[in-house]
Amino acid sequence: MDNLCLKEEQIKLADCELDKKIPSVPFLESRGIIPAPIYDTYWFFAAERQNIFVKRKTGAAYPWTNDPVLLKFKFTNPYRASDRVSQYLIKNVIYGGGIGNLYSPEDTFFRIILFKLFNRIETWEFLERKIGPIEYRNYSFERISSCLNELLENNRKIYSAAYIMPSGTSFGFPHKHENNIKLLELMMSEHVVAKIAKLKNLKELYELLISYPSLGKFLAFQYAIDINYSELCDFSEMDFVVAGPGAQSGIAKLFLDTNGYSDEYIIRLMAENQESEFERLSLKFNYLGSRRLQLIDCQNLFCETDKYTRVAFPEYKGNNRTRIKQHFIPNLAQPIEYYYPPKWGIM
Repeated sequence: MDNLCLKEEQIKLADCELDKKIPSVPFLESRGIIPAPIYDTYWFFAAERQNIFVKRKTGAAYPWTNDPVLLKFKFTNPYRASDRVSQYLIKNVIYGGGIGNLYSPEDTFFRIILFKLFNRIETWEFLERKIGPIEYRNYSFERISSCLNELLENNRKIYSAAYIMPSGTSFGFPHKHENNIKLLELMMSEHVVAKIAKLKNLKELYELLISYPSLGKFLAFQYAIDINYSELCDFSEMDFVVAGPGAQSGIAKLFLDTNGYSDEYIIRLMAENQESEFERLSLKFNYLGSRRLQLIDCQNLFCETDKYTRVAFPEYKGNNRTRIKQHFIPNLAQPIEYYYPPKWGIM
């Protein structure tokens, strides 16, 4: 990586000149916000991780970086919509394999939430094989629950490890997945799709979702972003953001003092000043067409930078996690044919 100095598996920025020094960042200084010496890691990570995405997408030979941390461990893309599971959701669950908007509004919502309850491609494809096309008009609690029980009985995972879905015990069922399905059933019975059609922005969608039992702040926001990929609504991703636990930890590492500003405000500052920050550090960021990094992307980048610094700068403490669980194993045989919501205008 041209802009990093590698020293015994530890990453020091810009030929080590920023090590132990607080960078001068005008838009932070004017607000009394003090960045940590490793603050610039956020922008270096974003640029290099996007470089990896572009090289991989265009068929460049592996390895796609010489950064030892990025080579060894698994990180999400700077753009949330470019990640494997998000791509599957957008292309296959929402837009009919890339054909277009094939489903009714009710079916679209039902498919999105059923997929996201488990957030696991293998679980979705198993359900499709067992019960056929997944549509709300064919919904049966017993059939879906039976299929998931079959997976569990065969010691197969049904949930992704990306985040923890609450058990939702208020629905009174002994198994977590049964309570989760009942949550979706409740949403459909209360005509949630008609409610979404009346909403004005992403925050209102989030507030609707968080009103349902067992959905906390983090999941409600993530589901709002997922629904917004569809034609059910078309809200700006710059309207609203919720900082998840990983982002909160990243912010705690990258700033010595946020001067009382909320984590969400810090995320917005990063999004609003991205071009000037890449320019300040002489970094070329490969944007996704004309689409800037959105609030959700900058939120995720704090989470991923938190992970990165556990190895690169272990002396900086966030949420007390000290290692990265998932190692990176390149899948060279199954390249992704990227597909984004048609309303974004990205080819």
